[in-house]
Amino acid sequence: MKGRQPTDLMLRCAVKTISGQFKKSDLCVEHGLNARDLRKVDSRVPNLIPTILIRKEAVLINILHIRALVKADAVVLFDTYGSADSRLHSVFLYHLEHNLKAKGSGLPYEFRAIESILLSVLSALEAEMVFIRNLVGGLLAEMEDNIDHDRFKRLLHYSRRLAAFKNRAKLVEEAIDEVLTQDEDMNAMYLSDKLNNVPREFHDHEDLELLLESFSKQVEEIVNEAENIEANVQSTQEIVELILDSNRNALLTLDLKVSIATLGIGAGALIAGLFGMNLTSHIEEDPYAFYVLSGASAGLALLVAMAGLRRLSKIRKVGLSSNIPDRSSKPYLPLPLRKRSHEGWV
Repeated sequence: MKGRQPTDLMLRCAVKTISGQFKKSDLCVEHGLNARDLRKVDSRVPNLIPTILIRKEAVLINILHIRALVKADAVVLFDTYGSADSRLHSVFLYHLEHNLKAKGSGLPYEFRAIESILLSVLSALEAEMVFIRNLVGGLLAEMEDNIDHDRFKRLLHYSRRLAAFKNRAKLVEEAIDEVLTQDEDMNAMYLSDKLNNVPREFHDHEDLELLLESFSKQVEEIVNEAENIEANVQSTQEIVELILDSNRNALLTLDLKVSIATLGIGAGALIAGLFGMNLTSHIEEDPYAFYVLSGASAGLALLVAMAGLRRLSKIRKVGLSSNIPDRSSKPYLPLPLRKRSHEGWV
């Protein structure tokens, strides 16, 4: 069996109102593309970085769920697996069709298509941002009342998801800003003028620049909101860690107090142990010896315990003033503010 060449691989896409599978080689010949350009829109090739490629006769766009080829008179949409029946894709197709038919905006065909694509990308980012914000906000509200292992684990999962979303939004912003910084690319995106042989100035791309800047600012706002939520999550994680450290220190303190009390009881039991030996001490017959030794044992135990607890209390005291050396009661004044007498500066 003869294997198919890489250029004969099929791509599932829709050209105008025609939907089906087309050969890569046919698409390259028809739209003036290279075979490597179609790798950016092939759903079977993992590609997580958004790209906007400007070619001589078309603009290739691969951002989030949209992979499209925009020309001066046509839009080719490359379907990702499972996206044909999704609600987001259906809304995008409806808006794209409506926007391409509306000629009253004054924008050329390709710009109306790019506007619909970027609007769909922005809607997807906003929807995911709202979803993550509700998840994180609800979890943070729950953690104000009770902190357990399950909530802390969910917080870690949400923080990772938020970081991944922020990274995707930043990549979208960088892809748009990269086009904005290249005057040559923006000038080459006027495909209708190229098709109609309309001469243009090199820096005359104000309409496209305003369009891209508008979406860039909106994506930047989403990135800033994601960073604010991420900062709140990090602050909550730090507070939770401080609370857990405080609880652990309280348990350690309780353990030390029990150990100190045990040490005091052991010190008191030492006296009882000494007189408990089968040796003659000549006070066995004293009627007050038992009471005196019992009081001495209890006093020694209490003294050792109090000394240990006092030492523990001093160790636990932490303050900013503990490391500041003592100063005299006389306030310190810098040299220019002091008065000078015949004996010197005072």
